[in-house]
Amino acid sequence: MTDHKTQLTSGSVLDLTLDFSLELIDEAAMLEFGNRIAEAIGRGLKNTLKNDCPGKTPEPALLIALQGDLGAGKTTLSRGVLTGLGHSGAVKSPTYTLVEPYDLVMGQVCHFDFYRLQDPEELEYMGFRDYLVESRLCLIEWPERGAGFLPEVDILVEIVQLNEGRKVTLSGKSQQARVIISQLDRETYGVSGAD
Repeated sequence: MTDHKTQLTSGSVLDLTLDFSLELIDEAAMLEFGNRIAEAIGRGLKNTLKNDCPGKTPEPALLIALQGDLGAGKTTLSRGVLTGLGHSGAVKSPTYTLVEPYDLVMGQVCHFDFYRLQDPEELEYMGFRDYLVESRLCLIEWPERGAGFLPEVDILVEIVQLNEGRKVTLSGKSQQARVIISQLDRETYGVSGAD
């Protein structure tokens, strides 16, 4: 785990980003790591769920962006996260529908795929901001296609192919992201640290 601290030029604000990298040997390891992320999300969001009271403005959705080439494993990792959060059915890529919502114990989780977006403004027409308010978690594939419209994400997941396996790097700036990333255990089956 690497903790980067950088002084910003605009003032005395400190940019604190927590990074975590590892190598996954196959699809099964990617699914298992998705389950580990789900466990960390569950523990990380536990405190915010306790603080939800009637009449109180709900916490904004946790945004996790997944970047990688076609076939890198973004949907596989999302499937692992969703099953780890309690979803028991099929998880299909929302390439054509743009979004697949899931009603889980933790609340609504939305899986987005922006691959087919022609213009980020299309997100406005599909009611993307409403999903952010109504959801606890949003998994977003191809976030770069929503540039300029997508708010800053909590966790950026970059997936790069390494022979048969994948290198996965998680970066987070928000407090929630740092809590979740710090909880991830590198002792997962088929996983080795890649710092």
